[in-house]
Amino acid sequence: MISKKIEKAFNDQINAELYSEYLYLAMSAYCETIDLPGFAAWMKQQAAEEHIHAMRFYDFVFDRDGRVELEAIAKPQAEYKSILDMFENVLKHEQHVTKLIHDLYALALKENDYAAQVELQWFIAEQVEEEKTAKDIIQQLKWVGDKSTALYMLDQKLAARPAPTTAEAE
Repeated sequence: MISKKIEKAFNDQINAELYSEYLYLAMSAYCETIDLPGFAAWMKQQAAEEHIHAMRFYDFVFDRDGRVELEAIAKPQAEYKSILDMFENVLKHEQHVTKLIHDLYALALKENDYAAQVELQWFIAEQVEEEKTAKDIIQQLKWVGDKSTALYMLDQKLAARPAPTTAEAE
C-alpha cells in the first residue's frame, strides 16, 4: 500500500512528466515553424518518451493500491531565440526534473518506502542520460554555429532517432 505522502508526490510527478511531454511537443512545433524537421522529429520522440515516463509513474501508483489524480497541465513556452536557446532550455528543464526525482527519492527514504526507492532508481539513471544528451546536442550546436550546411546535417542526424518503446521504461 502506498502512503498518502508518496501518492501525492507521485501524482505531482505524473503532472511534471505530462508537462514535459507537452513542452517537447511545443518545441517540436517550434522546430517545424523554422523548417527543421529533424529537430522536430527528435522533439516528438522526446515527447513520446516523457509520456512513457508519466505512465510508468501512473501504473506504479495503481500497482500500490493508490489513486491517480490528474491536474491541469501548464502552457509551455512556444518561441525561442534559436535552436541553441531551445536546447539550453531543454537542459534547464531536465535539470529541474532531476531535482524533482531526487526530491521524490529523499521522500521515499524518509517514508521507508522501499518499492518507491527501487522504482525511482530507474528514473535517477534515466535523468543522467537525459542531461548528457542535452549537453551533447548543445555542444554540437555551438560547434555548428551559424553554418547552415552543418545545421542541416545535424538536423538530418536528429531525424534518425529511434522511437521510444514501453520496454525502455521497464
